[in-house]
Amino acid sequence: MNQLLFLGSLGTSEIIIIAIIILLLFGGKKIPELMKGIGKGVKNFKEGVKGIEDDVKLDDSDSSK
Repeated sequence: MNQLLFLGSLGTSEIIIIAIIILLLFGGKKIPELMKGIGKGVKNFKEGVKGIEDDVKLDDSDSSK
């Protein structure tokens, strides 16, 4: 229970092994599709956060009047 996140102890060799296992599981053709989907998800998330920030700024300016 000393380490809640195991990611702190990963080295280069462990990351390479994980990448090879992912490549074997999904194949070379599926990985670009997965990365494309992740990229779209991150983009949508950033747009949503920006929209919320804009709404908060708008509410702050309305309440100060």
